[in-house]
Amino acid sequence: FFHGCVAEKDLIGSLANMSTSERIKAIQKMPEPMEKKREIRNKVLKEITEKSRRRGTQPSCCTQCLQETAVSFRRFGNSISEYFRLLWVWHKSLKIIGAEFGTSVLSYFIFLKWLLNFNIFSFLINFSFITIPQFLAAEPNNLSFTGLELLTGAGYFQQTILYYGFYTNATISKIKNGPSYNMQLAYIFTVGIHFVICFLILLFSMANSFSRNFVNPQAYSVNASKLLCTWDFNITNEKAVKLKQKNLSTQIKEHLAEVNSEVANFSVTQRIARIGVHLLSWFASLGTAVAACAGVYFLSINNLELFMKGHQNDLESQAAMLVLPLVATLLNTLTPFFYSWLGHMERFQTPGQQIYVTIARNIILKISIVGILCYYWLNIVSASESQCWETLVGQDIYRLVLVDFIFCLLGSFFGEFLRRIIGTTICVSLGQPEFDIGRNVLDLIYAQTLTWIGILFSPLLPGIQMIAFSIVFYVKKVSLMRNCQPPCKVWRTAQMTTSFMFLLFCPSFLGVLSVIGVTVWRLKPSEACGPFRGLSSMYAAVSEWIHTLDNYTASKWVVWIYHNLITSELFFFILSGIVLIITYLYWQIIQGRKTMTKHLHKQIIN
Repeated sequence: FFHGCVAEKDLIGSLANMSTSERIKAIQKMPEPMEKKREIRNKVLKEITEKSRRRGTQPSCCTQCLQETAVSFRRFGNSISEYFRLLWVWHKSLKIIGAEFGTSVLSYFIFLKWLLNFNIFSFLINFSFITIPQFLAAEPNNLSFTGLELLTGAGYFQQTILYYGFYTNATISKIKNGPSYNMQLAYIFTVGIHFVICFLILLFSMANSFSRNFVNPQAYSVNASKLLCTWDFNITNEKAVKLKQKNLSTQIKEHLAEVNSEVANFSVTQRIARIGVHLLSWFASLGTAVAACAGVYFLSINNLELFMKGHQNDLESQAAMLVLPLVATLLNTLTPFFYSWLGHMERFQTPGQQIYVTIARNIILKISIVGILCYYWLNIVSASESQCWETLVGQDIYRLVLVDFIFCLLGSFFGEFLRRIIGTTICVSLGQPEFDIGRNVLDLIYAQTLTWIGILFSPLLPGIQMIAFSIVFYVKKVSLMRNCQPPCKVWRTAQMTTSFMFLLFCPSFLGVLSVIGVTVWRLKPSEACGPFRGLSSMYAAVSEWIHTLDNYTASKWVVWIYHNLITSELFFFILSGIVLIITYLYWQIIQGRKTMTKHLHKQIIN
């Protein structure tokens, strides 16, 4: 006991002599519980205070105030982070999924969690700068609520903040001679800045994921590091210890399976047969996608004619609104099962090859259907006789998102629960199903693409998608634990999350930017609704604002930036060149680091 007290006193004395940053790092690296670390930190701070008093170097009042403020902010931040960690129950769920099913299945849930955070951010921006100001100028809704609006998005919801057509084009001012709020500028700048921030977040996330999964120097000695250096000594709970052991065991199995993987040698006849099977599978998948797009296009034309002839409040007309989203979602739900069957027939050498090919076929199908729908909205609906075609597009996207969410839940029941019942009772040879990563990931990308397109026509759509993704996470987790078995072949998917983000960026996000660009710059807004009524285009609101600022001397710099940078092709050409140069230099740095790491790895082996 005496030696322990002396050792602790020496430790506190040495920590007190360090700088603040060194002391914080040293305490963080101690293999001690959090309570013990806090106790040591408090003793160190007490020791520093006593030393200052003994030396008679009392700090000034300003210094004391700054130190106390910094400590208070640090304690407040720690309290907030601990509080959110207690509320954020997904952390434990992700650990359990990774331990039971490996990183391949875990990558889907990490991607789902990332998309949920994305939609929370989008909802907060739109709600703060578009929806809340509209509340101040909102008029009473005289339509009756029947409950069917929850499925169709029409009726009562048409005169609410859910859709573009409800928002005013007036300048909001509740205080006489007080500050005003230009709804036109708020709407277009909020949507524009939102997409700019999303673009930067996607680029940063892809670069970060690429650097972590492709350029990490520890990847060449990962088995040794995981075995010897990754145990968390702060874990004391027995369940947590077993979960951590299982997680590390699964990860090491994945790395060993990748190291021990062998490339099969096929004869010439077998290679020709395999190439023939692959070509036939691609021909069948592309033909199915073309047929699905043709069906969606002709159905959308008939659906618009039926909607324009009927009355919106009739039960028959409201039921007809659900035909297009039902057919589109059925095609997006059932066709991937056919693609999965094709993947099994092709007999790829590794599960990764099968998943990537299935994802490629699914992305072609889903993006093609979304492209046909966008053509229908921007070229046919916008030219129709509807009083507010933007709200009509928003209703279509709302129904697509809602029906897709319902089918996602039904897919977990029929695709996994009933499959488990059949595989364990009726046809035992089938066994339990495996979690279809490719199909489920493409469902998320499809849903997020619809949400991005719908932001301009339905600003609160990210809030709806946020609720949907939260429910999907728990439903998929329960279905995975109860109905699915771990992958038969253990394999590592460190690059899977990077691939998901790349698919979300291109073609999904870039395609959405094209749709939003055409809508803002080329299409004429409705004359009777929305914040841009009476204008030649949505972007005309910005041009009129710049023209107004030109009359004020204090705002000349904004006008200069607009004319010389925003509307200048030369500026964007130079900016693109700079981005390409930076990308090239970054790639060269990556290649240099990879070459150096391989060289060091060879030296260590020798």
